[in-house]
Amino acid sequence: MEVPLNTFQIRNLNFYYGSSRALFQINMDVQSKQVTALIGPSGCGKSTFLRCLNRMNDTIPGTRVDGEILLNGQNIYSLEVDLADLRQRVGMVFQKPNPFPQSIFDNIAFGPRVVGLASKINELQEIVEHSLTQAALWDDVKDILKESALSLSLGQQQRLCIARLLAVRPDVILMDEPASALDPIATLKIEELISELKQKYTIIIVTHNMQQAGRVSDYTGLFWLGELIEFAPTAKIFTRPDQRVTEDYITGRMG
Repeated sequence: MEVPLNTFQIRNLNFYYGSSRALFQINMDVQSKQVTALIGPSGCGKSTFLRCLNRMNDTIPGTRVDGEILLNGQNIYSLEVDLADLRQRVGMVFQKPNPFPQSIFDNIAFGPRVVGLASKINELQEIVEHSLTQAALWDDVKDILKESALSLSLGQQQRLCIARLLAVRPDVILMDEPASALDPIATLKIEELISELKQKYTIIIVTHNMQQAGRVSDYTGLFWLGELIEFAPTAKIFTRPDQRVTEDYITGRMG
């Protein structure tokens, strides 16, 4: 059976920090061009799992993985996988905005320059405008592209970081609590942006905000003590969960 592009298939995934096991037999299919939300209490493995998907955990000494993570049918932990290419295809947005201490333009142009997507200034200008437009930021910054990215509000900085990621043409966008440091208005803009971006990208978001998960996601998975307790369409998770733990967590009786 042909696997749709930009689809993750996770099979029997275990993850270890030294001798401590953080993830237990995770099995999940992440659907292409859908938003998958990962919920659960702090320390339950959500962010660890997210970082497995572009091998960011590789940078932590003493960690190891067993099981498989397939992207478009290829195991991303195969020796044949180019890490730089993987992290270009599977980009990440972090909890706190992390713009470079450079101009707005140079923040977006950095990636395309490094990976060779553009070299001429007119090509870079086109990529910068397109990426900022996709991130719903172009109208805010089109007249101040030479100013420091650090001069932007936190919400604008987060959208800038999303634009910077989009500039290198990813397939999948990972978001680790992308709105937790933002005010309600900026949070709403990020949620609206996620709804727009899923038309073109596969998105996986970690969130502690269950209302947010309900608003933006198509599928939701509950992590608990390193295990994936339940994974289903969001509407089912929030209205007819199969597991008592899921119901107790969502209703606030536990967690």
